[in-house]
Order: sequence, then C-alpha cells, then structure tokens
Amino acid sequence: MSFHGEISVGEAMSPADEGAMRTDSSHDVPVTRAIPDSLRADDAAMLAALPDAALMREVGTGSVAAFAVLVERHTPALYRVAMRMLSDGHEAEDVVQECFTRLWQHAPRWQPSGAGLVGWLHRIAMNLCFDRKRRFRVVTMPDLPDMVDNAPMADDLIAAEQAHGAVATALADLPERYRAALVLCYYEGFTNALAADVLALNIKAMESLLFRARRQMRDLLEARDVAWRDVAAGAGLRA
Repeated sequence: MSFHGEISVGEAMSPADEGAMRTDSSHDVPVTRAIPDSLRADDAAMLAALPDAALMREVGTGSVAAFAVLVERHTPALYRVAMRMLSDGHEAEDVVQECFTRLWQHAPRWQPSGAGLVGWLHRIAMNLCFDRKRRFRVVTMPDLPDMVDNAPMADDLIAAEQAHGAVATALADLPERYRAALVLCYYEGFTNALAADVLALNIKAMESLLFRARRQMRDLLEARDVAWRDVAAGAGLRA
C-alpha cells in the first residue's frame, strides 16, 4: 500500500538523502520527489531494527526514512482492523492513511505511554472507524449464487465458505464496540489490557464487553443455523 500514492511501504532512505524530500502542504505529510539511488542497505536495516519510540523521536525531527519504516511496520494490522470494522476496502485505506497523517503531525510532541505507539495508532483507527460508521451506511454487495462443484471435498469447502460468510455478516451486525472488542482481542490477538487501552476502558469493563460481545455473536450465528462451537474452534474463539 502506498501512502498518498507516493511513499511506498518498504522504501526507506538514509538520513543524508532526506534533503531530497518535500512536504505536502495540505497535510504536512512527506511525499517524495524521487527515491535516491544512494540508499544503503545498512542504513535501512538500522532503522528497521529501532523500536517504535525511537523511530517516533526521529519522525519528530522530520525523518521521512523513520516515518516510512513505521508505515511499513503498522499498515497491515491497521488495515485488517479497519477492514473488519468497516467491510469496505476503500474506507479502510482512508482510515490507515489518516492514521499516518496524524502520526506525522503529532510526532514532534508524541510521548510513549500506556500501550505505546501500537495502542495510540489503534485508538485513532478505531475512533475513525466509529466516526465513519456513524456518518455513512456501509453497503455490502449480496453474495453471488453458489457454483456447482463436483470436485472431491466440494461440500466441505462450501460449508467452510458459508461459515466464514456467516461469521463476517454476524460481526458486521454487532454494535460497534462489541465488534471492536472481538476484532482486537480475537482477530488481532491483543491482550485484554491492550484492548482496554485502545478502547479507553478499565480491565473489568473490557472483560464485561468481551463477554457480552461473545454472547451476542453466538446468538447471531445460531440464528443463521451456524454452530457457535464449530466456528469458535475454527477461529480460535472461546465458546
């Protein structure tokens, strides 16, 4: 995924080459004139090895190379979360882009705390998703008719696909905070403490939210004649 169509994930530059960069005045987000040929592999490896907090200090001083490393590091998870929350690829990309726009703008005054940059970015992503769900009604395309398939194991594959579709539909039908809790804790593997930080909850409230989310998810699936225990076992969810 490219950022503003000009910074490609994985493109990093040595500090000496950052003079070749300019700033997009509309969002103060860096975009490139050209990727210099003088990029050294050891410079890129050094930056990629830095923790988030150290990279944020570099971004705060205007380092586009450090910014590119953070974009590459955190884009996949942010996109997965936004996609599961919104069920729309274009909206999910917009959320990810806005997350990194805010990261660039806030970097000079950002301080690590609580769940660190991961929690900070996911909190922004979740709030953006909540805002979009309130402002827009996400329209999903109807399922296409099933094709007849006489290949061996076709019935099993169809059943698995139908179960996957039922889970996706049920997830989309959940209240937004229930959906957020399941996406963070079960799909992304966040601890309860980290998810609580993202959603601005205490641990007890987070555990209660997860309990209610699982219960409603189970009810939605059973209403579609999908066994919760079968889905839970396949997806690694607790029954």
